[in-house]
Amino acid sequence: MRITIMPKPEKHVFVCTQNRPQGHPRGSCASKDCAEIMNEFMNEIQSQNLFEKIGLTNTGCMGPCMMGPSVLVYPEGIMYGNLKKADVKTIIDQHLLGGTPVISLMVPAEIW
Repeated sequence: MRITIMPKPEKHVFVCTQNRPQGHPRGSCASKDCAEIMNEFMNEIQSQNLFEKIGLTNTGCMGPCMMGPSVLVYPEGIMYGNLKKADVKTIIDQHLLGGTPVISLMVPAEIW
């Protein structure tokens, strides 16, 4: 039997894909196009061949539903919110590859 060892990624991105019924008091990232954010991360990671550097996982609710779509980056524990598709490339280039968090996209400290 041959075992394939997966490389440990330098960064891990969690994208909230929580879906709640329409009209739910907390709302959900799904109602704010989180699938588009998840797909854009997948596309960018693939197009830049970053599979060994960046892990990507969809997740349920991470808390600040009013700030969705929400993305959490580890090991730093930095949360981004209110993301648009165009923000994904900025996060990858500036933070995940460049090491500098994108302050303008971060969820405020009093929330996360």
